[in-house]
Amino acid sequence: MNSIEDQISSIFIEESQIPAEYKLEKEINQREYLTNGEMKQWNGNVHSVYSPVCIKTAEGYQRKLIGTYPVCTEAEAMEALDAAVSAYDNGRGQWPTMSVQDRIKCVEQFTHKMLEQKEIVVKLIMWEIGKSYADSVKEFDRTVEYIYATIDALKDIDRQSSRFEIEQGIVAQIRRSPLGVVLCMGPFNYPLNETFTTLIPALIMGNTLLFKPPKHGTLLHYPLLNAFKESFPKGVVNTIYGRGQTIVPALMKSGKINVLTLIGSSKVADELKKLHPKVNRLRAILGLDAKNAAIVTEHADLKLAVDETVLGSLSFNGQRCTALKIIFVHSSKVDQFLEQLSEAVGKLKFGMPWEKGVSLTPLPEPNKPTYLKELIEDAASQGAKVINPGGGTSFESFVYPAILYPVNKNMKVYREEQFGPLIPVVPFDDLETPIEYLIESTHGQQVSIFSNDADEIASLIDPLVNQVSRVNINCQCQRGPDVFPFTGRKDSAEGTLSVVDALRSFSIRSLVATKLNDNNKQLINEIVSDNSSNFLSTKYIF
Repeated sequence: MNSIEDQISSIFIEESQIPAEYKLEKEINQREYLTNGEMKQWNGNVHSVYSPVCIKTAEGYQRKLIGTYPVCTEAEAMEALDAAVSAYDNGRGQWPTMSVQDRIKCVEQFTHKMLEQKEIVVKLIMWEIGKSYADSVKEFDRTVEYIYATIDALKDIDRQSSRFEIEQGIVAQIRRSPLGVVLCMGPFNYPLNETFTTLIPALIMGNTLLFKPPKHGTLLHYPLLNAFKESFPKGVVNTIYGRGQTIVPALMKSGKINVLTLIGSSKVADELKKLHPKVNRLRAILGLDAKNAAIVTEHADLKLAVDETVLGSLSFNGQRCTALKIIFVHSSKVDQFLEQLSEAVGKLKFGMPWEKGVSLTPLPEPNKPTYLKELIEDAASQGAKVINPGGGTSFESFVYPAILYPVNKNMKVYREEQFGPLIPVVPFDDLETPIEYLIESTHGQQVSIFSNDADEIASLIDPLVNQVSRVNINCQCQRGPDVFPFTGRKDSAEGTLSVVDALRSFSIRSLVATKLNDNNKQLINEIVSDNSSNFLSTKYIF
C-alpha cells in the first residue's frame, strides 16, 4: 500500500487530466474596477492569482495561475470614497431617499443578473479557494436564497412601519433610515456568501458602499461588477482593490466612513477603528476570530459526538469561523472517542475540489501548511501525539488532518485559532475544566455540548449562554439557519447578523411626529394621499 504522502501527491495531476467541464476557459485578467457607475480601466500593477490546485509538470508541482486583478492605490480608493459620499449626499441622494419598494426592485434586478453568472462564479470559487465544486454551488445558491430572504424580511419590516402610531396626543410614523457610507470587507472562506450577508442588507437599507473583496476570492466578484453597475444608481456600489494596509487606513482616517463591516481578524478591526477620527459616529458590524469548543461528557452518545466533530472540525478543511477548534472529552470516554474519531477521519475522501464526494481539498493560504506544522511540532514538544495515521502529513498545498492528544494549556493550539484541519483533544474529569476554558478565552462565539443527560446539559447551558452567543446541543457549531441571530461575545463579534438583524444593524430608527390637531391631520393626509414623501407613507408592499 502506498504511503499517505504518496496518496496525497497522487491527487495533484497534469493539466490535461483536469475534466473539461471544470476547467476555466481562459485566465481571468481583470483590468477594470467599478467606481461612480463606471467601469474604470486599470493600467497599473496587478496581482497574480494562483489556485491552491497544483499542477504536475516536468519542472515539478506548480500552483495554477488563474488570472490577475488590479492592485490599486490610495488615490483610486479615495476616488471611490468620494463617489460613495456624493451618491449618499448627506442622505439626500437618489438611493437613500428612494422608496423601499424601488430599492427592492433594484436588488431583484441585480439578483437576476447575478444568476446569469452562476457558472463562472462557482468555478472561480472552486479554483480560487479550493472549495469543493459541490460546496461552491451550495455557496452560490445559499447566497441567492439569502438575498430573497432579505427582501422578504424588509417587506415585513416596511409593512409593520406603514401605520401611524398615536401616543399622548402625538402622532408619529416610525421607519428605518440608512446610516451613510459603508466599508464592506468579506472573508476568503465564504467569499461570496459571507460578503453578501453584509453587503446586501447594507445596500437595500439605502446606504452607499465601498466594497473590498478578500485577498483570496477576489476574481469571483469580477463577473458581478456589471450587474452592480446596471442595477444601482451611480456611486452606490464602488469596488476598491489593492493591499489593505495601503488603501484602507486613509479611508478610515477621512472620517467619511459611517459603517465598518469586516469579517476577519479582531486585531485588524481594532486597528481600523482606532484610525477613525470620530469613533462615536462609526458603527461596526464585525465577525471576528473564534475558537469554538466541543464538550463531550461521560453521558454523550459517542457515535453522534464523533460524527458531528468530524463535520464541525473538518468541513472545508476546518476553515470556518464556526468550526469546532478544540474538543474537551471526559477521561472515561476519551480512548473510545479517539479511536472512533481516527477511524472516521480515515474514511474521508481527499482530492481535487471537482471530485465527487471529496471532503478534504488543498488550502488556499500559501503559508498555512507551515503554520499548521509549527502548531503540531509545538504540541508534540510538550507531550501531545498525532493520534491518526498520517495525521499532519503535507504535500504542496494539501495538509492531511491531524488529531492531537493530549492537548494542554501550554500549547499554542490550545489558544490559537488554527483555521485548518487540526483537531486538538483535551481530556477532563470535571466539567469545570471546559467551563473555565470558555471563561478565560478571549473568544465567545459558540460551543457544542454532547450529552444525553438533561440535568447535565441544563447545568452547562446556564453558565455558557453568558460566555458564548450560541449553545448547540448534540450538534456542531454553525451559522444557520440564516433567520437565527449570528454574533459573538468578547473578541468574536460586534453587532448581530441574521436576515432581520442585519437590516437593523445597517439602519437606524427614525420617526416623523407632530401634535395631533386638525391642521396637522390635514397636512399629513395631504402628503400621504399625494405620495409626495417616500418616508411618510402608508404604501403597503406585497
